[in-house]
Amino acid sequence: MSCPICTKDPDPKYRPFCSRRCADVDLGRWLTGSYAIAADAAEDDDMPKVEVPPERQQ
Repeated sequence: MSCPICTKDPDPKYRPFCSRRCADVDLGRWLTGSYAIAADAAEDDDMPKVEVPPERQQ
């Protein structure tokens, strides 16, 4: 298996990446939302109704 970022041979220390740089690039992609798991949109009818007291409404 090659590094998923740059396709070089992986380094056992950073496996499955070849370097800390590639590991950090991957982490940055997760943190910024570049990677996402597709999901069906939730229907409004499936959401529980929550009553908000008038004093808590903005």
